[in-house]
Amino acid sequence: MSAWKNKTEELIRTLIDQDAELRQYYEEHLDLEKKLAALQHKHFLTPEEDVEKKRIQKVKLAGKDRIMEILGRHRSARSA
Repeated sequence: MSAWKNKTEELIRTLIDQDAELRQYYEEHLDLEKKLAALQHKHFLTPEEDVEKKRIQKVKLAGKDRIMEILGRHRSARSA
């Protein structure tokens, strides 16, 4: 795990109890990671599973972008 990712995870853990929106997106992110991992462990995906995998990846990425926006807001507030 990179130092950047460690620092980001640490910041999330510090803020998660204070920011309900961050908590919601982070919990959803973890749930989607589990679902994606389950699909990636299969040797063969049905067409429906493949579509679901792509949907999960898109939702997960959008959620990650939102998490990064929230963290950016907190970082800006701390440095101001």
